[in-house]
Amino acid sequence: MYPGTNILLKPVFLRGFSGSLHLVLVLLLFISWVCQKFKVGSQEGSKERSRNTRCLCYKQTLICCLGLSVLNLVFCLLSYFCWYRNDWSDERLVTLLDLAIRTLAWGVVSLYLHAQFSNSGQSKLPFLLRFWWGFYLFVSCYCLIIDFVLYKKHVSLPLRSVVSDVVSVISGLFFIYVGFFRKKQGEDILLEEPLLNGNSTSVDSDVVSNKSTGDATVTPYANAGLFSIITFSWIAPLIATGNKKTLDLEDIPQLDTRDSVAVIFPNLRNTIASDCESINRVTTFKLVKALICSVWRELLWTALYVLLYSLASYVGPYLIDTFVQYLNGRREFKNEGYTLVSAFFVAKLVECLSQRQWFFRTQLIGVRFRAALVAIIYNKGLTLSCQSKQGHTSGEIINLMAVDAERIGFFSWYMHDPWLVLIEVGLALLILYKNLGLAAISTFVATVLVMLANLPLGKLQENYQEKLMASKDTRMKATSEVLRNMKILKLQGWEMKFLFKIVDLRKTEAGWLKKFLYTNALTSFVFWGAPTFVSVVTFGTCLLLGIPLDSGKILSALATFRILQVPIYKLPDTIAMIAQVKVSVDRISSFLRLDDLQSDVIERLPRGSSDTAIEIADGNFSWDISSQNPTLKDISFQVFHGMRVAVCGSVGSGKSSLLSSILGEIPKMSGTLKLCGTTAYVGQSPWIQSGKIEENILFGKEMDRERYERVLEACSLKKDLEILSFGDQTVIGERGINLSGGQKQRIQIARALYHDADIYLFDDPFSAVDAHTGSHLFKECLLGLLSSKTIIYVSHQVEFLPSADLILVMKDGRITQAGKYNDILNSGTDFMELVDAHKEALSMLNSIEVVQDEKESVSENDGKSSSSSGVMKKEENGIAQRGKTDEPKGQLVQEEEREKGKVGFSVYWQYITTAYGGALVPLILFSQVLFQGFQIGSNYWMAWASPVSVDEKPVVDSTTLIVVYVVLAIGSSFCVLARAMLLVTATYKTASSLFNKMHECIFRAPMSFFDATPSGRILSRASTDQSAVDMNISYQVSSLAFSMIQLLGIIIVMSQVAWQVFIVFVPVILACIWYQQYYIPSARELARLVGVCKAPVIQHFAETISGSTTIRSFDQESRFRDTNMKLMDGYSRPKFSLAGAMDWLGFRLDMLSAVTFAFSLVFLISVPEGVIDPAIAGLAVTYGLNLNMLQGMVIWNLCQLENKIISVERILQYSSIPSEPPLLIESNRPDPSWPSSGEVDIRDLQVRYAPHMPLVLRGLTCTFPGGLKTGIVGRTGSGKSTLIQTLFRIVDPAAGQIVIDAINISSIGLHDLRSRLSIIPQDPTMFEGTVRSNLDPLEEYTDEQIWEALDKCQLGDEVRKKEGRLDSTVTENGENWSMGQRQLVCLGRVLLKKSKVLVLDEATASVDTATDNLIQQTLRQHFFDCTVITIAHRITSVLDSDMVLLLSHGLIEEYNSPARLLENRSSSFAQLVAEYTMRSNSRF
Repeated sequence: MYPGTNILLKPVFLRGFSGSLHLVLVLLLFISWVCQKFKVGSQEGSKERSRNTRCLCYKQTLICCLGLSVLNLVFCLLSYFCWYRNDWSDERLVTLLDLAIRTLAWGVVSLYLHAQFSNSGQSKLPFLLRFWWGFYLFVSCYCLIIDFVLYKKHVSLPLRSVVSDVVSVISGLFFIYVGFFRKKQGEDILLEEPLLNGNSTSVDSDVVSNKSTGDATVTPYANAGLFSIITFSWIAPLIATGNKKTLDLEDIPQLDTRDSVAVIFPNLRNTIASDCESINRVTTFKLVKALICSVWRELLWTALYVLLYSLASYVGPYLIDTFVQYLNGRREFKNEGYTLVSAFFVAKLVECLSQRQWFFRTQLIGVRFRAALVAIIYNKGLTLSCQSKQGHTSGEIINLMAVDAERIGFFSWYMHDPWLVLIEVGLALLILYKNLGLAAISTFVATVLVMLANLPLGKLQENYQEKLMASKDTRMKATSEVLRNMKILKLQGWEMKFLFKIVDLRKTEAGWLKKFLYTNALTSFVFWGAPTFVSVVTFGTCLLLGIPLDSGKILSALATFRILQVPIYKLPDTIAMIAQVKVSVDRISSFLRLDDLQSDVIERLPRGSSDTAIEIADGNFSWDISSQNPTLKDISFQVFHGMRVAVCGSVGSGKSSLLSSILGEIPKMSGTLKLCGTTAYVGQSPWIQSGKIEENILFGKEMDRERYERVLEACSLKKDLEILSFGDQTVIGERGINLSGGQKQRIQIARALYHDADIYLFDDPFSAVDAHTGSHLFKECLLGLLSSKTIIYVSHQVEFLPSADLILVMKDGRITQAGKYNDILNSGTDFMELVDAHKEALSMLNSIEVVQDEKESVSENDGKSSSSSGVMKKEENGIAQRGKTDEPKGQLVQEEEREKGKVGFSVYWQYITTAYGGALVPLILFSQVLFQGFQIGSNYWMAWASPVSVDEKPVVDSTTLIVVYVVLAIGSSFCVLARAMLLVTATYKTASSLFNKMHECIFRAPMSFFDATPSGRILSRASTDQSAVDMNISYQVSSLAFSMIQLLGIIIVMSQVAWQVFIVFVPVILACIWYQQYYIPSARELARLVGVCKAPVIQHFAETISGSTTIRSFDQESRFRDTNMKLMDGYSRPKFSLAGAMDWLGFRLDMLSAVTFAFSLVFLISVPEGVIDPAIAGLAVTYGLNLNMLQGMVIWNLCQLENKIISVERILQYSSIPSEPPLLIESNRPDPSWPSSGEVDIRDLQVRYAPHMPLVLRGLTCTFPGGLKTGIVGRTGSGKSTLIQTLFRIVDPAAGQIVIDAINISSIGLHDLRSRLSIIPQDPTMFEGTVRSNLDPLEEYTDEQIWEALDKCQLGDEVRKKEGRLDSTVTENGENWSMGQRQLVCLGRVLLKKSKVLVLDEATASVDTATDNLIQQTLRQHFFDCTVITIAHRITSVLDSDMVLLLSHGLIEEYNSPARLLENRSSSFAQLVAEYTMRSNSRF
């Protein structure tokens, strides 16, 4: 064969030499292994350390060795069964032996590597292997050169030997690179660690100590071996745990560092930075590029798996024709049947393995995308400028995180689809060309047409998706605003009006949803009909061109069409998904491009480098950069270290803006601002994080017990903490909902004091606390603990001004006067006006003689004025003790409920029957059964009616064959259309129905529900879960039903041919069901944990956005970023484990169905010829190719549905909240004129906020006379606001009753009650909208009436100045109005309503004394004949009341007219008044 060839060039020598070498290697490895077994004892110590430094390419090396073993095995089997079966020469025998020894040798090398690295933790590749690889490369190169020499000599060579040699050289090069040039993983780390940490072990101990014991383990995936990765055994322990108990977050291991946000986010950020200099310049394209760069390795791996999967999936259709001819008796060679079965089986295995790895790694990419995007959005949210924030409400920003980042994460599933479609279509056309010749061109044209038909639909979908997202944003924005202000809405009786507003917004959203869903239905019709359309065109072309059709070719074509169906099916999804993701990426990149806070506003001087703490020269600042009229004009002042500076001025004069400018929050137009030292800021409206009180005060600092106690004392929080069941460990509800205004404010002050900054900025924090506490805070905090610090404080209380070293008087954004108290008192009018107003308020006090000895008694009793009489003290102690023993205790905010165990059948049933009582379900199922029937019928017809081989006579002529096929195809298409339309109708109806039901329930829920439920939980149901119901769940339910029907179809077809298949089929199905039952408990809890872990991420983000000013002023951004990363990892953990668990199940199901398929093939080739119709047997194989996919899909859809249906479960959970008492009780409606006199009679009133909480009011009995003014005073937390809430039935009494004008308020409807009472609440609230919609949301009044009310409350001129007048805009939370102006708007609402009973809940806390006097005057003028109940911290506000009620710890301490109470010098009220007078007349 090789005449005249040197012996060294003969293949027989080469193969013999190669085989001998491989045999020697096996022996050497065996000897090495034996030696190691003897040495094993001495190496135990170093095992741990070296485990961290395994060779970096260990997995790749192992895969390469296994690959070589498999390749040689395939060549060996093919040589034995195909190539050499007729003729055995010496050369062939040696080649076969060489292949067999190579298979063995590389298998042994793989095992040796696995043993070296997984057990002994070797860090270096053994010398023996590296030496052998060098030798192997040399021999491989030699063989390849010989091939080249022989080729030049025109000696013909078998292609397989060239392929084998090329593969050997490439793998040899890889081994040399790994063995000699590649660094070990962890080498750098080991070199650096001692330098960084002093010793390398401390790091580990720190890491471990930071984690709770349950969470300390890292996912086994991080160190899993090859076998474990292929079979997903690494997740098995978690699934086993989930099968024994309900999984909790601590059962789920930590992510591998590579998947943690701490690693992913910096990578993404650096990529963006290197590409676009700053994140503010990122475009959609650059963001996508950066995301891809951050996961390029995983992307390449998944691309490889996708390619393998595609190639393997087409082996079946390629071989079917050969298989049918084999069954028909045409034998090519001996054992052809078994070779075919082996090829089918191996292809199936490769397909299954590559698909599992593809799916898992894809989800891993999704987890990384999601984590990186959430981190980047969060960081951007922390640095947004105020102007950017005004353009984007918190609801919209939260949606970027909750919906858009989630969607981009999910897109990882679809990433490879665009190029995969081209490969799969290409492969399909090659197979069709082999079988049907030129008819394949028509297939190509038909496929392209079908794909083109999708383009306009895809464009429409993108358009609708964009509109849908925009309307969803608007709705979420409104929902979050409503949830924030639910208390006000309930007090005013407006909640149903706002519910209708949200329902209207949902109607707009639902309009787009409907269009989107129906477009989707059309797309699905086009694509379910696509394979049928393509096959009709192809077979029609064959008929026209006269290409003979035998059943083998037809079946091969049908199998190819079915696989072609997948890319065509997936194309609409992919196009829709690309459209959705493009919208999401656009939204995120445009958010990232928003302006940040100006970084150059403040010139920071190093600590201690200057005597000046703050200096502003010629500063002009404006919230709106484009505005011609700056907010602050010509600001110049200098503050030295240790100075106290007071800022005063009327409402809206720019006091708060001045503090914001010092913090660098307002854009600077011109001038300079220098700052020397750290800052702490206390805002006017308190920002409290949900969490423990202690955490709020420490705010990231270490606990210093002595300092902490001092701070609590100074902020007089000790008493409040004693009252709370859990002291400073009490969990605060969202936005401090379970604390009074004063308590929130004092916790804020405590946070600032504990922080020990150099410069303190206080924005009128004393207005929210009572007079006594206010003076205590001023004395202890500003004059005591902070005596050496620089302080700037805004204050409306004139009595706090004299102790300032510098007073800045503001008016219209300018500093009109500056200097010491006495200096500026006589130098201008603005300050005089404020002081005169204060004196006027005090004039009432001056009419009462306050003697000096009274002052002395006050100073003696200082700090305990709230319980002056001894009797009272004893009684109080008794009550306090009683409260401690008998009261049930519990935190207000409980852990989020999650259902446990199996999702109840009732959830499925409720979901299915929501739309039209479930009437459409049987119709949808019937159309799917018909579709399946038509499909099988048409394929059966083609197989049965066409001849098995070209020689046989056909049963029917070719025209009849095609016509019948076309009729059946059209029938199946119409079934698909009916099914798609019915499904969409049901989906839309269900989504709308569930939405309305849940929202109605939430809006009718009692206030206690909102107190105890962070809004993040409600918002995640209204956004993420509702989104799932709108878009996904119906498809999940239908997919399950459809795939079950398809599976039944396959079983029926296969059993037609060989019922014996059931021998294997039944046990396999039972095994599948067992696996599914074993897997489901873990998967279900993991899916629930994903839901539960998402809410904290959203809530933390929402809190961060609302408190960003405070966070920045304390310089805590990095801590908040870390918290966000921790929460994000907490969310990724169950997500990652869920992905692993799904593929664990998928792998096992795939293996089982591959075994079933192989068994049925073996059975078919074992049956004697002629027993089975080859064409029908071929049809069974065609369907059997899909068996594993469908069997997997049924179980997969079942599990996915269990996971997804949890969204429905969560929505239903909030659709059954116990509601408040009825809004109207028709049988008991009060008279339209009620209340006529306004007498409020309180009888033995006891109130608690929740069944597990202690009593707040403990038996009050008194009467507020009709038409008179009653003032309620008392220390913070004494129950004043609770009494008002009970009056409005925000809280219902635990015992006792309130009677207004002879009607027990508990006996009438809530709206009847609340609409007849008026309130100006403690936190002034404005809603996004216009001035008109804020004053009159129910649209009951004319413009004239509104203007009149505005003039009465001193806002008329302010509103006339604005461009839109009554229609001028109010931003979210009324941010573009000052606190005082918001308070005046609330007054305007009351003036419009003109109720007989009016409640003022610290209504003038946020305004200066002059405005306060005006408000009091307005009220006296317009409510002279009404019952006015006032809670006030300014004693002057209650002094002209007819009656004063003094509360202490939920009990009435004193109740009488002010004059009577002041007569008794020792009364608590007299002491409060004396305290106030002394404070007002003195200087601190």
